[in-house]
Amino acid sequence: MSQEKNLEFENAVKTMMFHVGEDPEREGLLQTPSRVRKAYEFLYSGYKEDPKEILSKALFTSSNDEMVLVKDIEFYSTCEHHLLPIIGRVHVAYIPDGKVVGLSKIPRVVNVFARRMQIQEQLTEQIADAIMDTIAPKGVAIVIQARHMCMEMRGVEKINSTTTSSALRGLFKKDEKTRSEFFSLVNSTGSTRY
Repeated sequence: MSQEKNLEFENAVKTMMFHVGEDPEREGLLQTPSRVRKAYEFLYSGYKEDPKEILSKALFTSSNDEMVLVKDIEFYSTCEHHLLPIIGRVHVAYIPDGKVVGLSKIPRVVNVFARRMQIQEQLTEQIADAIMDTIAPKGVAIVIQARHMCMEMRGVEKINSTTTSSALRGLFKKDEKTRSEFFSLVNSTGSTRY
């Protein structure tokens, strides 16, 4: 961001602080506009990344045609309606069709979409479509379980309510056995720590 844009952003933060009843010139708040700008640059860094590029850089030929599941990927996002946190876990599975992707790329793709203003339903679809379009597997399945601070901190104030969303593509949508295996693995309570 240019110096001019930085200053514009920081002045907007000062205005917001003033409108909620704070004094932006108070000692404890003098550096807050700069800190908020830097935090937002990180929180919304997903707009500057291309998920297809991330996945394409780590594709490998493989004869594997069984489900690959990466469970419990923590994510932090922001509700596009109130700019409040969404905190949760993503479970990502795919069935290779001649290619596998480096496992670390899956959480990176989750972060690309999570680090944007979001709704959970759209986040779920975006992850599924990026993997389906780039890796071209036989199927993709995504489940997201998340807490929404816009529900917990304001509005209905329902503490610890969880929202679950899913997106199924290919075999996961067409084949009952494949879909059941995926949901069984996602819902298993056995220890995943090694």
